[in-house]
Amino acid sequence: MSAAIAYDSADPRIGPRAHLRHVGALTRRNLMRIKADPESILDAVLVPIIFTLLFVYVFGGAVSGDQHTYIQYMVPGLLGTTGLNLAMAVGTGLNSDFQTGVMDRFRTLPIGRASVLLSKIAAETCRGLLSFTILIGFSMILGLEIDGGFAALLAAVGLSLLFGMSVVWISMLLGMSLRSAQAVQGVSMLVIMPLQFGSSIFAPTSSMPGWLQAFTRVNPLSNLADACRALINGHGAVAHPVGIVLIWAVAITAVTAPLAVARFRKRT
Repeated sequence: MSAAIAYDSADPRIGPRAHLRHVGALTRRNLMRIKADPESILDAVLVPIIFTLLFVYVFGGAVSGDQHTYIQYMVPGLLGTTGLNLAMAVGTGLNSDFQTGVMDRFRTLPIGRASVLLSKIAAETCRGLLSFTILIGFSMILGLEIDGGFAALLAAVGLSLLFGMSVVWISMLLGMSLRSAQAVQGVSMLVIMPLQFGSSIFAPTSSMPGWLQAFTRVNPLSNLADACRALINGHGAVAHPVGIVLIWAVAITAVTAPLAVARFRKRT
């Protein structure tokens, strides 16, 4: 995110304080659009509930022997995949904004170009917090125990949110690079599916073939799931998976944020 601000600050007419005001105003606009169209947050509200019910009661007995044990295993990992799903959906909406002429209006306004993208991330952060709250609350009703304590739970949510918001830059870059919202959605699924199911989110990796285990070891979602699991359950290694997730989040942002801002400048 800081890389994007630095990139856009090359315009001497717009200072950092003006950027913050622009981000705040555009974030309020994005949130007001959600208020006017509540159906746009159905994925943030319903997907955590549906995923939890399906995986706990369909796979829980087969994977862990009983549903309670599987809730403790799967739900912390589901934090990461929920954030990823929400993040990758941003590109579809951004592509639609270009197609419907919304970005033509922004082009006429004296605002920093990066402010438009940063406001998308700020609004998506709010959606992510809503989705995580529903996921954790519903899972606790089903029997999830927060053995690591409230502070550890906040750390797991924060880590998941940080990684998800770094992936938003990839989604926005796709949204500005592909021609249609359908194409953005299709490519996003090609990214999401291998990362989700080629990880330790839904099942232990010990029974997987060697080549797939090699992939899961470098898969950031596996490290995110392991970190959240250790934090929420109160046992297991924390420092190593947290460090790997932080490295991935910083690297993704550092590479894709300047590319996304440059692409946005070119299109507007």
